[in-house]
Amino acid sequence: MIAAHDRRRQGGWLAILALIAALGSSAPALAQQAPDPPASDLLNAVLWMQRSVEFKASALTAFALARIRLDQALADPSWTGAPKEQAGAYQSFPTAVILDIDETILDNSGYQAWMALKGTTFDAKTWNAYVNTVASPPIPGALEFARYADAKGVKVFYISNRTAEEEPATRKNLERFGFPMGGKVDTMLMARKQPHWGSAKGTRRAHVARSYRVLLNVGDNFGDFVDEYRGTEAERLKVLEQHKDRWGREWIMIANPAYGSFESAPFGHDFKLSDGERRRLKRGVLDAWPGP
Repeated sequence: MIAAHDRRRQGGWLAILALIAALGSSAPALAQQAPDPPASDLLNAVLWMQRSVEFKASALTAFALARIRLDQALADPSWTGAPKEQAGAYQSFPTAVILDIDETILDNSGYQAWMALKGTTFDAKTWNAYVNTVASPPIPGALEFARYADAKGVKVFYISNRTAEEEPATRKNLERFGFPMGGKVDTMLMARKQPHWGSAKGTRRAHVARSYRVLLNVGDNFGDFVDEYRGTEAERLKVLEQHKDRWGREWIMIANPAYGSFESAPFGHDFKLSDGERRRLKRGVLDAWPGP
């Protein structure tokens, strides 16, 4: 007959063995439930745009500066934010500002987050579906600046590389938040809305400059300001230097770390390359510390 304390000890060992067996049998299931998420070049950029106070502060700073520059421009008849396109006796023209849309006044980080989580890349079909949700919120400070300009009697033009087919949904998105829409003037200048309106925006800036004195240009990509944005990194730097006195004066840049011509310059803007080849070329241009 087994003593009472022996039975208790035997029962304790059996309980321990049962726990070990249970943990062992559940380990593969736990591992299957929580695999490592796929790597994404977008992760930190989208995290910064959606969650950081630094992004919000950066955007608010840019639009606060834009207000100051707008008032200065209104007081200076010779001031123009479209130096290449502005011609003639523009000093007597009514005034306007030019705003890009995506990542300048509307935040599309929801689409970027979807790509990061799904491990996919930009596609015109999915992008169009996202645009039609009319769900993009304003970039911090953008709506207030647009309304401020409108209240000053300054016409607000939107020059976007969204397509003409995407204009109705884009217009609804802007109207939803109360952006000024131009009244009887068509202020929505979308890509391909006219046959000669390609992805380069110079022809559309010229369209505005023929009738208005352009005070400011606000965007998030080099191509929002110049048409020479698809050059090599060295060529882009040269163009930047040529216009160095305009940054923060007539031209206001909004930070966008998620996408743009900065990203494609290292791989020659060749989107036919594989993701791996693009990443290899981007890594190749980094100026890295050699290590200890």
